[in-house]
This record gives sequence, C-alpha cells and structure tokens, in this order.
Amino acid sequence: MSVADVKAVEQEPGTGAGAGARTGARERLAALFRAELILLGRNKTALFMTLLMPLIMAFAMRQAVSQMPLQANGLSVGTVLLPGTIGFVLLFAVYSSVTGSLVTRREELVLKRLRCGELSDREILAGSALPAVLLGLAQIVLLAVLGGLVLDAGGPRAPHLVVLGVLLGMLIAVATAAASTGITKSAEAAQLTTMPFVFVSMFGSGMIVPLDILPDKIANILELLPLSPVMGLVRDGWIGQGDLTDTLKRLVIALVWAGLAVFAVRRWFRWEPRH
Repeated sequence: MSVADVKAVEQEPGTGAGAGARTGARERLAALFRAELILLGRNKTALFMTLLMPLIMAFAMRQAVSQMPLQANGLSVGTVLLPGTIGFVLLFAVYSSVTGSLVTRREELVLKRLRCGELSDREILAGSALPAVLLGLAQIVLLAVLGGLVLDAGGPRAPHLVVLGVLLGMLIAVATAAASTGITKSAEAAQLTTMPFVFVSMFGSGMIVPLDILPDKIANILELLPLSPVMGLVRDGWIGQGDLTDTLKRLVIALVWAGLAVFAVRRWFRWEPRH
C-alpha cells in the first residue's frame, strides 16, 4: 500500500483525524477494505495463491486419496477432498495471504501511518485481513456447491458443523497470520516463515490424510494441532457422524489455539520495522 493509498483511506468521507466528527467502525473498515482489495487485485502472486493454489492442491491429491482405505471408515473421495480443499483455502487464501499483506504494510510504514488516524488497532488488523477472509468464504461456498456435484459428495448433512468449523478456521488462520508477522522480517521472508504452519497443517491436520484412517495413538496426537479440530468439524458436518462429545472437544482445542494466537499478537506484533 503506497502513501497515496494510505491518504485515500485517511481522507475517505467520515474517516481520518481531520474528519469533522468521528464515524462508526463500519465506514472506517469499508475504506480500508476497499484499499486492501485494490492492492490484492494488483498482486498477481497473491491472487494465484488465493484463488488457484487450493484447487491445484486438491487436483494433485485426488489420485492419492482414491487409493486410501476410505470406505471402511465411512469416507469417500469427495468427503476427503472437499474438507481438505477448504483447509487449503484457509492456509493459502487466508493465512499466507494475510501474513504477507501485514508484513508488507508494516515494512512500508503503512500500519504506523494508519494508527495516526481514527482507526483502532483492531480495525486496522481486521480491515487488512477482510479481503482475504471474504474471498476465502466465497471460495468455500463455491466448493461446497460445485465440489459436491463434481465429486458426487452431495451437500453437508450437518451444515451447522461445517459453518462452525469454517468460522473457527478463519479465526485461527487470521490470528496465526498476525502472530507470524512477529518472526517475519520482510515480505520475501514470509514465504519461508509461513511454511512450517502450512506443511504441519497439510500433513498433520487431516487435509491430505484423514485422521480417521491413522492409528489411534497417532491420531490422538495430531488432533491437537491448530487446524485439526477445524478439519474434524467440517468432515463430520459433511458425513453427518459427529457427536456432542467430539464436537465440544474440537471446539475447546480450536478456541485454545485461537486464544494462544491472539496472545502472541498482543505480545509480539510489531507496527513498524526493526531498526
């Protein structure tokens, strides 16, 4: 975001320190959202990661998934690929995108300038993440509709579990992205610092290999990873086999990770580059 973009946000009607009267958070968030969305549209790499990478990953793993012993565990190729692709959306379209965006804005002193206006810290973080979150939600809706038809998986049998899982996943992805900026020195470094969370989640949270088909001892450990409860809720929602105990357990695990990520943001998030 250039200086001109920041000024556009600051001078948006009803926003900025020079406004005649303080306005609501909705107007301020809308102004920041528009600026961030424009910048996202200009970044071809970010667009590729946001829009195409989840689909590419799903296509690449389809053959491998078809060779897994799924029917014995009440699963099918569709009920593995669809939740897995939703997980890829959370990782690439939200987590990686928001991390890179926040680091770039910080290094360009945009975050520091925005704090001089009416925007609160929470509004700055929320507005910066909002385009990626909304695009991610739009992708997930399309996947649920079109993916269910193409993969013959149908619609989710317990949609409330899918919605709960997606919302928790968005919360964890955004909070972890903001926390990851504390160890990321530049936009280029973001491609490296996000890799551990991405790879651990892909291979350990059931996006590629469902935890249902793993030995119990291994599955019990892996279900404690940040996005494992999210994948569990989404998959249970699709096949309609979740029970209250499992749902509550996953909810607690997800909220604990979200709380830890928020704590890390409050403790280590930096609003300007190191000198």
